[in-house]
Amino acid sequence: MNIAITIINTLVTILTYFIVIYSLLTFFMDPFHPVRSAMARVAEPMLLPIRKLIPPLGGFDISPIILIIFFQVVGAILIRILRSFG
Repeated sequence: MNIAITIINTLVTILTYFIVIYSLLTFFMDPFHPVRSAMARVAEPMLLPIRKLIPPLGGFDISPIILIIFFQVVGAILIRILRSFG
């Protein structure tokens, strides 16, 4: 059970850092830079459904924040379910 909780925590942490780094790179890096476009192929499919529901507010895209909150909540729920079995 502990290994599953560790895996979930690690996965949530990696995804959170990935989205934060990707969001920061959008400010500083050319959209056609190979690193940014590789990251976009992973991040954009997760961000697009959120952007369809909640468009940018005043020119500020909050979809990365919502996605990170989603990761955190789903991770916490999964961990709570796993702990209830053990």
